[in-house]
Amino acid sequence: MSLSEEVHITNDFEKKIADAFDIFDHAGNKTIDCREVGTVLRALGGCPTEADIQEIIVTCENPEFGNIALSRFLPIVSGMISENRFQPASAEELLKAFRTLDKENKNYLDKDYLTKLIMEEGEPFTPEEIEEMMTTAVDQDTGRIPYEYYINHIMVCTIH
Repeated sequence: MSLSEEVHITNDFEKKIADAFDIFDHAGNKTIDCREVGTVLRALGGCPTEADIQEIIVTCENPEFGNIALSRFLPIVSGMISENRFQPASAEELLKAFRTLDKENKNYLDKDYLTKLIMEEGEPFTPEEIEEMMTTAVDQDTGRIPYEYYINHIMVCTIH
């Protein structure tokens, strides 16, 4: 598919995806930099894993230019979203995960402990992502993360 290939938007769902894509189309040529894929998916309310993002890049990327055309992105991403990919964890799943980390049942985690885990285990966070999370999660008075409060906060903030 060429970069200039016309994109046919057939419904509101595809229009929403195309509109989010267009925000990151800085050149105005119906392409985005591959590094923007995760940002576009999150702008749509998704919670993609790094594996999801890499799958889209591998499937859609124009390796010569390091970008992705809307004409390739739209059908792939609309299909993945229709399959309920990129869904955030539920409050119950998050609570279970935090309680697993809280071995002493204190109902909070220390900032340094959680930061170390985030940096060393599982899917990597960027320093910016860690800082953003900690800004919201850490109680300014105690320096701890009262995780039930944090979960409630992020669940309220993600309702569309």
